[in-house]
Amino acid sequence: MIKRISLVAFLSLGAMYYAQDASVIKNTAEVYSGSNFGGTAKFNSMAGSMGALGGDLSAITVNPAGTGVFITGDVSATLAVQGNKNNSNLFGESFESSYNNTNLGQVGGVVSFETNSNSPWQFVNLAFNYSTKNLEDYVQTPGNSNISEAVKYLNSSNVEVNDNLIYSGHAYDRTGTASNLNVSLGGNYENKIYLGAGLNFKTAELEQSDFFQYQLQNLGEYAYYQKQYSPYRESSNGFSASVGIISKINNNIRLGVAIESPTFWNLTRTYTEYGFNSSDNVVYGIYDETRKLTTPMKLTLSGAVVASKNFAINVDYTLGVTKPKYKDPGAFPNGDPSPEKQLNDYFSSDYKNTSDLRIGAEYRVAGFRLRGGYGLEASPFKNSSILAYNSTGVSGSYGLNSPYVGKRETLAGGLGYDFKAFYIDAGIQSITSTYDNVFYGGDYAVTADNGYSVQLFNESLNAYTYGDGLRNETSIVSKIKNTKTNFFVTVGWKF
Repeated sequence: MIKRISLVAFLSLGAMYYAQDASVIKNTAEVYSGSNFGGTAKFNSMAGSMGALGGDLSAITVNPAGTGVFITGDVSATLAVQGNKNNSNLFGESFESSYNNTNLGQVGGVVSFETNSNSPWQFVNLAFNYSTKNLEDYVQTPGNSNISEAVKYLNSSNVEVNDNLIYSGHAYDRTGTASNLNVSLGGNYENKIYLGAGLNFKTAELEQSDFFQYQLQNLGEYAYYQKQYSPYRESSNGFSASVGIISKINNNIRLGVAIESPTFWNLTRTYTEYGFNSSDNVVYGIYDETRKLTTPMKLTLSGAVVASKNFAINVDYTLGVTKPKYKDPGAFPNGDPSPEKQLNDYFSSDYKNTSDLRIGAEYRVAGFRLRGGYGLEASPFKNSSILAYNSTGVSGSYGLNSPYVGKRETLAGGLGYDFKAFYIDAGIQSITSTYDNVFYGGDYAVTADNGYSVQLFNESLNAYTYGDGLRNETSIVSKIKNTKTNFFVTVGWKF
């Protein structure tokens, strides 16, 4: 049956966790808790594994002690070409979407100060690195005629007609960018110990929408239902601090440890909220709200083997030691818990401490550099279950495997050439992941006139209404395979 959207005086973000937006969970983990902010071609071609080697402007974001490894000044800039492809499969039918984006992926510099020869501190260095990543993510899922709902309505002749609403497809679209500005200070103590400390200033700007399509079977007309509280825009800024150490055990072995504090985010959202007027038609308003979010503290352990002047290999392991947490503004006046409280409860029970393993290597032949890397990042969410439709349109318990954000596997490679004062590097990455995409459950509303003006019978009101609001108690789950192919070119100057 068709139910009206239940709202109380346009409260900010509905009381039901699933009714608000599964993408809030996805964005919390992927946009705000993630640490993959692009970087130099060298860094990316080694899968971001340089924590014990240092000496690269992007490596200082992993371990700021890498700042102390520099023995000359260095400036660089990187062009990033980022490709993203999603394949959404629902019960054997699939849609594939792909897109590319080109931007300035990194720019940075370090100033190196050689100290007095009598001091055990050989160098004191000051560095900055600015890097960006693209947040664009478009997922289109095919329809399925088995997922339908029996309805009855009055036609233009005021005659009652029995019909079916058929689920005809879904689309989720997110655009935007995230950035990280790192400023760090590092020192070289007797060419054996490298220390560093850094500050990270992060931003995120995104827009997203979430809608599905229904078809009235007999009329053949379509209506597009927008998810409650979407489309919306979000502007955010965050801050974290990091410290690290690299120890040269001998000429061949280096060990590193770094810790980054939680990132403290301030989020401002402009969202659309739908309700009903006295004529039982959908109306909407646009509202602003702010949130405070703390994302996980991270510990990185690193080890490197420098076999010779020609070959080095590095291993990094990063562990999230806390969980995301929103500041809870308190319960609603009616006693219902806030969305932030419900999100915190979910992260407390279903979010795992993240882990990220990366391996990178470099081989040098004269001025040439050959690099490669591999990374494996675990899904941050536990497997769980949800009420969802199966391929025959029957609802029941559905086991989620890697919900919202899946395990990510990275293969990388690249090459470069050092002209002494100048250098140029190129790198390529392929990042693949699979996850369960949860949608359809929750509140939706018609946002435009699509010729869908028939009056639907509302059983809860025992009357005919215009039926342009829906609450779906059951979700749909599609399987997503995501492939990111990123290409980087860096030019730099040592002075």
